Amino acid sequence: MNQDYVLSPARQLTDAEKALVWKKPPTHKASEEERRICAEVKRNWNRGEMKIANILLEGDAGSGKTQVAKALSANFGLPYTKVTCFADMDKSDIIGAILPVISSERLEKLEPADRTALKALYESDGFQSAAGILTDVLGIAPEQAAFKMKQLLKLAAENTEGEAVEYRFYPSEIVRAYQNGYLLEIQEPNVIRDAAVLMALNSALELDGSINLPTEIVRRHPDFIAVITTNRSYAGARPLNEALRDRVQHSEKMDLPTKEVMLERAMAKTGYRNERVLDVLADTIIILDKTARANAIKGVAGMRSYFYWADAVADGASVKQSLYHKVIYKITTDSEEIKLLEDALASHGLTASLEEVEAQVKKNGTLKLWRSR
Repeated sequence: MNQDYVLSPARQLTDAEKALVWKKPPTHKASEEERRICAEVKRNWNRGEMKIANILLEGDAGSGKTQVAKALSANFGLPYTKVTCFADMDKSDIIGAILPVISSERLEKLEPADRTALKALYESDGFQSAAGILTDVLGIAPEQAAFKMKQLLKLAAENTEGEAVEYRFYPSEIVRAYQNGYLLEIQEPNVIRDAAVLMALNSALELDGSINLPTEIVRRHPDFIAVITTNRSYAGARPLNEALRDRVQHSEKMDLPTKEVMLERAMAKTGYRNERVLDVLADTIIILDKTARANAIKGVAGMRSYFYWADAVADGASVKQSLYHKVIYKITTDSEEIKLLEDALASHGLTASLEEVEAQVKKNGTLKLWRSR
């Protein structure tokens, strides 16, 4: 944790909350975006209406958006959590849901998966959101958890006829972070189709905002920070809602870092230190990224692709063959688009450079010798 950026030094976190504060791995390298955001948030933290607490990170997949969000959790000393948005989100996914508690006799008659899910919800202590509980217990994705919660609501309602029913409210992950003062990463809100859901989210992101729950009105915790992460827009993609964008006080355009930073991060991640090879691989990634953008190819050549490609090469894989499996086929498998990418590499002299590197590898033997010990 960088003590220079801790926002509320006097705040006492519970042990469970401390476990949610992200711990930076030894391979983490602070980016310019991370340092800039931290400085701006810290500078304005106690300036009332000038406070920066809603941040937008917009860029390609693999450009490091989530890594930056987690790093902010570590630097600010705030528990980190996230919500992944999906097209059919409704207001219950924003605020949570009221669930009837059915009797143990009726519970035992349900399907095993439904019984397990409901028992987990009933036994929860409120620290984890309903979607988070279902994700963990059933091993399903967040979008599936939201759909499952709706099924359970209907199922529970159908099994309470003629009984005195107790109802419990299960907050969403958004409400939990909002109320308790966590750093919440909101992934891809631009996919949400329902205008009412966006309105609820917009209202919550006001600096003095609140969320109207069925049981109470929850005010925004003074430590709550929302980090909105979204991929860059492609032709035909839905742009980020203007009202949501307007509530952001700081925005970063997340592109590939400089080549020097790419090499530094690759060395830290993979332990591979042949700068000549890493340099050519980085140049290749940069050209493929620019070519994909220029030709509206939807895939991206990002840092993840670079790391996995470098790691495969370091372990003795063919430089040119692994280029396709680690990078190009992640961008596209369309033959015409692949031809555009190959032509771009050739025109920039990178096809020849990759062949030179391949020859160097064969001449010098396995590249494992280049890994740091």
